[in-house]
Amino acid sequence: MIRQMFASLIRFILRPIMRLLFRVKVEGHFDTGGSQRVVIIANHESFIDGLLLGLFLPVNPVFVVHTAIARQTKFRIMLSLIDYLTVDPANPMAVKSILKLVQQGRPVVIFPEGRLTVTGGLMKVYDGPAFVAARTGATLIPVRLDGPARSTFAQLRGEARRQWFPRVRISIQAPTRIELPTGGTARERRHHAGEAMRRIMQHMMFASHPVRPLFWALVEAGRTQGWSMPIIEDVRQTPFNYRQIVRQSLGAGRFLAARSEPFERIGMLLPNLAITAASLIGATAFQRSVAVLNPSAGADGLGHAINAAQLKRILTSRAFVEKAGLQATLDALPQVEWLYLEDIRPGLSLKDKLWVFAASYFPEQFIEQGEPEDEAVTLFTSGSEGTPKGVVLSHRAIISNTAQIHAVIDLNRMDRIFNALPMFHSFGLTAGTLYPLLSGIPVFLYVSPLHYRVIPEIIYDRSCTALFGTNTFLSYYARFAHPYDFFRLRYVVAGAEKLSDTVRNTWFDKFGIRIYEGYGATETAPVLAVNTPMAYRPKSVGQFLPGIEHQLVPVPGIAQGGQLHVRGRNLMSGYLRSNAPGVLEPPSSSVGEGWYDTGDIVRVDDDGFVHIEGRVKRFAKIAGEMISLESVERIANTASPEFSHAASSRSDESRGEALVLFTTDTALTRERLHAATQALGLPELAVPRVIRLIAELPLLPTGKVDYLRLKSMAMN
Repeated sequence: MIRQMFASLIRFILRPIMRLLFRVKVEGHFDTGGSQRVVIIANHESFIDGLLLGLFLPVNPVFVVHTAIARQTKFRIMLSLIDYLTVDPANPMAVKSILKLVQQGRPVVIFPEGRLTVTGGLMKVYDGPAFVAARTGATLIPVRLDGPARSTFAQLRGEARRQWFPRVRISIQAPTRIELPTGGTARERRHHAGEAMRRIMQHMMFASHPVRPLFWALVEAGRTQGWSMPIIEDVRQTPFNYRQIVRQSLGAGRFLAARSEPFERIGMLLPNLAITAASLIGATAFQRSVAVLNPSAGADGLGHAINAAQLKRILTSRAFVEKAGLQATLDALPQVEWLYLEDIRPGLSLKDKLWVFAASYFPEQFIEQGEPEDEAVTLFTSGSEGTPKGVVLSHRAIISNTAQIHAVIDLNRMDRIFNALPMFHSFGLTAGTLYPLLSGIPVFLYVSPLHYRVIPEIIYDRSCTALFGTNTFLSYYARFAHPYDFFRLRYVVAGAEKLSDTVRNTWFDKFGIRIYEGYGATETAPVLAVNTPMAYRPKSVGQFLPGIEHQLVPVPGIAQGGQLHVRGRNLMSGYLRSNAPGVLEPPSSSVGEGWYDTGDIVRVDDDGFVHIEGRVKRFAKIAGEMISLESVERIANTASPEFSHAASSRSDESRGEALVLFTTDTALTRERLHAATQALGLPELAVPRVIRLIAELPLLPTGKVDYLRLKSMAMN
């Protein structure tokens, strides 16, 4: 009794001190849902996590503490301030001890990771805590700790920025439960509970992420990671730290703001450079949005984009125009005013420069906050199956997608991302540029993904640990790379097109690297699903990211899966079409308002892994049966893995449609395709009757196959 009174007194004294030192902010409402059995789960960032939760949670819980920690003298004083139960995870009786405690009706705090994070993100989640919650029917209350990982009480590896008293945020999430399946073995049910716990923890990391405009997310990243941290580098090989990038953003933004109207869309025709990213973010800081244009689209393609987005001004670079041979394109577009990067510095007066300097230190005093729902970026779809459309993404959509990625991938400031994917492509902009910049992960931007011999050398020279690419680009990098060029890579993520077995196997055999395939759409900013080290299934595109809702709508003639419709915070604001200039068309779906129809046929297995069967537009109706053109390509890749293949279709009077296979293999025959079809267990109708030899497949600048051009070729 005396011990409890003494502990209560110490907590009463300590709480205001800790609140002052760590500027503790508690968000959310602690709601048990009326349950008498409550398990509080939290991420584990530092040795003071238990103390922080004990002081600031509105309950007096029992903490589950590792026996090895409880034995250490330096933690005994801290433990004396809380109620705790020591357990040894290696002891089978540990779970029974926790079960008994929960069943007694006492709130219990468990750290499902079982150890302090050394990456700054979520680590392995153990099945035991999940099994306890499921077995007892307890209500789970996820609590996100943000900040202790940057303290001197953490164990982050490498040159992590440490502070004695970092700002701490405790975010209490909505209550949830884990239901155990009725069938299967005990081991399978336990594993099911563990997977459910991992997804709950990932959703907690995403849901607790603040949603703010891009510029303010950059400012917050600088304050969190340290203003002097080198964060971005390009082909000029001059690293820029957060302070420098913020200043570049403010300088470019002030220059553009003086030459445009509030809420105007400004075009951007620039290569992958640090100043490109800074200019994009800077424009949005001044209530302008940016339409990122494709330099290889030609005057006609750019004209459609300019018309759809109602662009009056476009920022480019004289050096870039000259090097890329774009002067004729610019001359063919007199309807817009061309602004140049080279004019920004001389275009700023002394007053402007003093303003930029002051605003980089005290941005709240000089810049309006803006709203997360404001328009941030307009990207244009690849046009592989029709006329490109402008996709308008809000700050909310982009920031949410970066948070979703960060919740499942454990990259941190000790990594370095190599990104050659262009910013006019959503994968290159969000995942390759903004995600690392806003998450404190150094990034190297390269001007073109087509420099197949140079890129492996740069990845080797700059010791990059993560690479984002498409199947096509990754296949060429593997062809020209030395087996040791990728010795530091630990994350290689493929998206934008289907990953072939040949590329997957080549990377594993030559470099010992597993490629993590993902899936997304420009309309979802773009990532929807991705494989990760903790959740990987070959030939799938991984599990849906946290915060993604999905529905599969049946499609007549297709037995497995359905047409995928999705909803989430990362969904676009709408389309801009050239036949309705400047008019924002909200996303539409047969499922309901706020949903987006991806147009993809998808199958989701029992473990939540997503399998892409093909696009609705990439199915051919042969003799009354629906045949996926991707399955035709799969047959060709199996029969001839060393060459490139793409399938299309054309009308046929007797069978409705006929399959046309384009291939670079001069020796490919229908007999070989028949054999591959039988080996794969696919229907004979999937064997194309027409095989056309082609020197190389036509590609879009994003690396995708140009199916629109192939369709035209198939009809002739």
